Amino acid sequence: MYCTRKITDNITWVGGSDRRLALFENLFPISRGVAYNSYLIADEKTALVDTVDSSLSRQFLENIYHTLDGRSLDYLIVNHMEPDHCANIEELMFRFPEMKVIGNAKTLNFIRQFYDMELEGRTITVKEGDKLELGRHTLNFFFAPMVHWPEVMVSYEETEKILFAADAFGSFGALDGILFNDEVNFDRDWLDDARRYYSNIVGKYGSQVQAALKKLSALDIQTICPLHGPVWRTDLAYILDKYNHWSTYEPEDKSVVLIYGSMYGDTENAVNVLAAQLAEAGVKNIRVYDASSTHVSVLISEIFRSSHLVLASPTYNAGIYPAMLNLLHDMAALNIQNRTVGLIENGTWAPSAGKSMRTLLEGMKNMTILEPVATVKSALKKDSRDSLSQLKDALVASLNS
Repeated sequence: MYCTRKITDNITWVGGSDRRLALFENLFPISRGVAYNSYLIADEKTALVDTVDSSLSRQFLENIYHTLDGRSLDYLIVNHMEPDHCANIEELMFRFPEMKVIGNAKTLNFIRQFYDMELEGRTITVKEGDKLELGRHTLNFFFAPMVHWPEVMVSYEETEKILFAADAFGSFGALDGILFNDEVNFDRDWLDDARRYYSNIVGKYGSQVQAALKKLSALDIQTICPLHGPVWRTDLAYILDKYNHWSTYEPEDKSVVLIYGSMYGDTENAVNVLAAQLAEAGVKNIRVYDASSTHVSVLISEIFRSSHLVLASPTYNAGIYPAMLNLLHDMAALNIQNRTVGLIENGTWAPSAGKSMRTLLEGMKNMTILEPVATVKSALKKDSRDSLSQLKDALVASLNS
């Protein structure tokens, strides 16, 4: 049975939610599932904006047939060729033989890479600024390369001022019957998933996101329809501000996140002591994470959120504890920058994790490393507790500057 919702009188959401998938891209845990959004415009001509993942094909097709109400489908707009959005292209071409697939040159090349299908006479190649007249509605196409694939474009419907935003402005999380941002408490229930989605999926490409934001700022956008998560029909300034922070790698919150690896609990103890010292000094909203038991995507999201970090690692094989090393590699891969970092190292005979962490952090942009590096030899003693207090003072002074 169909399950659709109206965006406007002539534009309908025909997507769905998958709560069975445990790992998005077989990598990121999604305990709340994920939504795949697709939108159908019914005018003198009909146009479908993107498809959905193969897990939702049956629901998706029922939604389309119900919304078309006996009409044919004239156009399929492919804004993004990632498989969770393009899995039903071939099925739609079989079911609607007169349908034209619209994409840019890179898009159509990717279709040929993913599928063995005859495209001759079935496609329309668009360039930056091209338009598609549907009747009362007109789609304008703007390229957004590397947000977060090279073929990505967005479609702007000029009559109702709707931006079909591809993977931009999306979020992890199934929709639970809601569709619009004003039907949820976004700050409480969705922001963490939206940040984790952005920081891990798009996070590397901040300069490209900035270029896209600048280009789109010339448009009168009243509604944003992403390919995942809620549709934005109110308070667009809120999500645009978040994207501006994330894509310029500026923290949202002046806060401290402490992340540790610990083999037998002694490094963890040092972090707990430092966290308590920070709280006693008046620092609010401190968060502490074990890198071994917290998925790295959560840690990356928290690093995007926070201004100050503390990274704590035992020395392992004369280097960095593997879970912490994995985090530092992810930080570099996702272009983390503009953060202030305190370091704690541990080692029984030759503590060197601090030096190794510093080397990796210095390879990132605009990373301020506080002194001193707190060194624990096996377990926390008076001298190392004193160095933690000095690191606490440095953190507090930096937060207050």
